[in-house]
Amino acid sequence: MKHCRHRTRRVVLGEHDLYTNSGREQILDISQVYVHPDWDSYTITNDIALLKLSSPATLNSYIQLGALPPSGEILPNNSYCYITGWGRTATDRPISGELKQAFLASVDYETCSSPYWWGSNVKTTMVCAGGLEDSGCNGDSGGPLNCLINGKYYVHGITSFGSGLGCNVIRKPTVFTRVSAYIDWINSVMY
Repeated sequence: MKHCRHRTRRVVLGEHDLYTNSGREQILDISQVYVHPDWDSYTITNDIALLKLSSPATLNSYIQLGALPPSGEILPNNSYCYITGWGRTATDRPISGELKQAFLASVDYETCSSPYWWGSNVKTTMVCAGGLEDSGCNGDSGGPLNCLINGKYYVHGITSFGSGLGCNVIRKPTVFTRVSAYIDWINSVMY
């Protein structure tokens, strides 16, 4: 699995259409990349990195902060979540030029780690969503899984991997890095 985070040199905030400059984008350089020290590309565990911007972003109606969940919080099964990204919308389709979103219900660890789902490939530091009607696909890696909890959206996941068989494979939900498992690490890097 190839992820692009090691090649990142800048970020584009407020992007919607990759092929059109709307004037709402902010392009910022990155001064530091913090890859989790226990990242394992073989098991795809600890698949998280933080980017330090070289200058502050300007918040507006197109660029907002994402809320992080409480440390250790576990999503209840069938939580109301959305994946966003520029990935494929179907196995035989190209990468999308426009930002897309799809509703994905969360799948609890017990189900997602069962033998006919992802089995032992899913760890407790991961969260699953989709796998019945919709899921993430190639090109969505690194994007957020925003879940509605008590009336507020939180970034509960970072898109990590999906099925090599294609998009929307039954019992193969998209697997995300569970952000709540890394709050202490995030705080240690930020503060």
